[in-house]
Amino acid sequence: MKIRNILKPENWWIIILGSIITWMIYIIFSNPEYNKAFNFIIPGLKLTFLSTILSFFIALFLGLFSGIGRISNNKIASTLSRTYIEFIRGVPVLILIFTIAFVVVVRGAEFFNINNGNVPMLARAIIALSVFYGAYIAEVFRAGIESVHSGQREGGASLGLSERQIMRFIVLPQAFRNMLPALGNDFISMMKDSSLLSVLAVEDLTYKGRLYSGSTFRFAETYLVLTVVYLIITLILSALQRKLEKRLESK
Repeated sequence: MKIRNILKPENWWIIILGSIITWMIYIIFSNPEYNKAFNFIIPGLKLTFLSTILSFFIALFLGLFSGIGRISNNKIASTLSRTYIEFIRGVPVLILIFTIAFVVVVRGAEFFNINNGNVPMLARAIIALSVFYGAYIAEVFRAGIESVHSGQREGGASLGLSERQIMRFIVLPQAFRNMLPALGNDFISMMKDSSLLSVLAVEDLTYKGRLYSGSTFRFAETYLVLTVVYLIITLILSALQRKLEKRLESK
């Protein structure tokens, strides 16, 4: 963005937010106590991104099949998809994390005669986050698919394409453009909600922060570092999302 555009009143928020972040970063790197907190917490960034990326890709597959099933003429597929979506959307994410980690996975391990202790907490956390966001992404896919004009399907059928080929080669590529903003928002929301995985002792940013504040009682330093790190990540991802949207629109 050009400096002239930033100085417009509608973009003053950029200057204010940039000033706040600059002030926070200055404190972190100029104050030894804040710097210690930062150095202890920042290694958790690896697991934060790992859990978010893996969960998002799994949620995409869940959302794709559930979204297609949601609008399917097959009553069984439609019913199962609707049940999954409505059930998951009616449960708070934190409750779902505990339920999957300490109930579903435990029962599943017993059923398959697997030692429950051999299932890592990170795997349980990823499953929980994937299942939760899969229900929301399913609605994104449903809306995106329904936004494609029916004439596109009719045109594919006139060329002799099967329903699967029409969906794969005609409908989904066009629907993706319409779904991108919502999918981008879901990815950013998932990244922020990954902080809840700290309740399972997954050593992400938030868990590292809890460890540091619990051992040093430096709560101000800990939570300022967490605030600025999550804020910077969110702003960068939002900027990349807008840039990708503009590139797709120009094509």
